Amino acid sequence: MFRLRRDADEATVEVEVDGRTVLVPANASAAAAVLVAGLDSIRETAVGGAPRGPYCLMGVCFDCLAEIDGVPNRQSCMVPVRAGMRIRRQRRGRAVQPNEH
Repeated sequence: MFRLRRDADEATVEVEVDGRTVLVPANASAAAAVLVAGLDSIRETAVGGAPRGPYCLMGVCFDCLAEIDGVPNRQSCMVPVRAGMRIRRQRRGRAVQPNEH
């Protein structure tokens, strides 16, 4: 669905998106990497499990929440990619420990 337009000399980085290795422009967001990887969704809603994908791509809608480098609930559209980054789908709600501070 999406094809990257890039100059031959534009720097790229390799990231992992839900187990897939993709090359993306060095100035792209983690949400853009999700789209380049061809995923139709990056998270499931906490209650109903409905699929959600990057929507507004400017930090307003929170539909792009993902686990990035082991940290859940990151707005992937606001996180610039870096070489070796691991982006994972976020499944449902995060488990909360009652004694967490």
